[in-house]
Amino acid sequence: TPPPSPPRAPDPSPVRVVAPGERVDAGQGYTVWLTEEGKHWNGPEEYENFRSAVDGNVDASAPGVSHQSEGGPAGAFHSGLYYGTRTAGRVELTAPGGRTVLATLLELPGRPGWGVWYAHTGPGVGETAVTLYDRAGKRLADLPG
Repeated sequence: TPPPSPPRAPDPSPVRVVAPGERVDAGQGYTVWLTEEGKHWNGPEEYENFRSAVDGNVDASAPGVSHQSEGGPAGAFHSGLYYGTRTAGRVELTAPGGRTVLATLLELPGRPGWGVWYAHTGPGVGETAVTLYDRAGKRLADLPG
């Protein structure tokens, strides 16, 4: 008889935990980092941008998602906050026509109840809808495109 198979390892968390201030290469010349105050990012022009997670502009008592984007004819960089949940599973961007792009999720240690997502879309995508799901696949919040 064959030996028993080892127990299945749990699925890895869909969220990457990063240290405060740790610079994450988000691709295509963009860098993202988190501090206890919120999301920071810069792009190829190296202008630093910031979105607060603690100044009252997000209601962490209910799941939600924000969206910022910048780009040009070659494509766009999208990012935002997700908040009001400690079980974020994925953020999807949906372009006109139904094409979806999965975002990368980042959080600080200790699951503070908010995190950051980012993704790139190609040229000509236009407005995108953003949807936050929990780890069981339940839709928690969305922003129309």
